[in-house]
Amino acid sequence: MEEISVRTVAAVILMAREIERAEGELRGFIDRMSEEEQAALVAVMWIGRDAFDADEWAEAYGTALSEASTPTADYLIGTPHLADNLEAGLAALGYDPEDEEDELLNRGR
Repeated sequence: MEEISVRTVAAVILMAREIERAEGELRGFIDRMSEEEQAALVAVMWIGRDAFDADEWAEAYGTALSEASTPTADYLIGTPHLADNLEAGLAALGYDPEDEEDELLNRGR
């Protein structure tokens, strides 16, 4: 998962948990990502909701790159349980986002 950092996914998770308050911030954050980062974020979410298995990373990422037709921020913000799916995707890929989330939360205080 070299296309996106765990910290970046963790930041999206935190904003998605506060979507009523942070939708504009989340939308801007995703819009500023590169096309590769956006595709990786979608792939992590798909893995988290079991559309792909973790060992199908390359296929999920490639599909996200080739089939992007809706702005990524619109697609992700409209996805139910976005934060949960991203966390599950990271966990399936062998990453623990909690340390990154905690650091981001503590840095904001």
